[in-house]
Amino acid sequence: MSIIVLGTVALDTVKTPFGKRIKMLGGSAVHFSMSARIFTDVHLVAIVGKDFPPQHLDFLRRKGIVLDSLIKTGGKTFKWEGEYEQDLNCALTKKTELGVLLEFCPSLASHQKNIKNVFLANVDPDLQAKLLDCLESPHLVGLDSMNFWIQNKRRSLLKIIKRVNVFVANDREARDLTGENNLIKAAASLRRLGPDMVLIKKGEHGVIFYCDKFKFCLPAYPADTVIDPTGAGDTFAGGFMGYLSRQKKLDVLAIKNAIVFGTIAASFNVEAFGMEKTSRLTLKDLQRRLTEFKKIVSF
Repeated sequence: MSIIVLGTVALDTVKTPFGKRIKMLGGSAVHFSMSARIFTDVHLVAIVGKDFPPQHLDFLRRKGIVLDSLIKTGGKTFKWEGEYEQDLNCALTKKTELGVLLEFCPSLASHQKNIKNVFLANVDPDLQAKLLDCLESPHLVGLDSMNFWIQNKRRSLLKIIKRVNVFVANDREARDLTGENNLIKAAASLRRLGPDMVLIKKGEHGVIFYCDKFKFCLPAYPADTVIDPTGAGDTFAGGFMGYLSRQKKLDVLAIKNAIVFGTIAASFNVEAFGMEKTSRLTLKDLQRRLTEFKKIVSF
């Protein structure tokens, strides 16, 4: 099975108490792909500008990412600059350059339109809807968003939420979208908006899963080295969706395992800048840490 991811491919400049990286490869679609590729073939849908380094394209191809629907055009690649101080849960955005994202209209190659699994990573909800319209009969559709779209394109976001199976949000986004402070109530409210499954990410405090049949809470892996949390949420989503895309049925065990694998993948992401760790990950690496994680959380 394969999965399509729509999102951003970016050049990130990130500063943390442990150092700084300038214009490194980043973006929601790329971080998602680095963990999803461990489980399935990933088809990336995004746009970059003429300033995008060709070595980054070579890197993505070496990792097995299918770039048939990655558009390269004139103009400048999307750039984000952020800084983390002592609180590594919160990034201060220094600069955002949308560049070619302003002209982006996603499309798929003909052989990609019957792919059954898709993740709509954080971009304009109108673009997410356009990509979904290109697919013939998707089976598993995941969606992510952010506060900017909640505040500025709420109507479009609510429309696309009705069309997906899985909605992923962080705790602040869940509260802002529902008006509920209690996260269990917020998850139930999000479920009523349309998606079958709701995942609320709580950063270093783990994740809440909610559907009609069951609720599930999992702590984060207790990482003792946190260097750069940029992309951890997208890495989690990649592990979760990548694992589910391989399952014949989405039962309780499959969903719980997907959440665990997403959590483990994200724990590697935070241990280094960008994709320095996740680009080298294998299934054996995930399984080794999973064994350790089980000992930590079982009682």
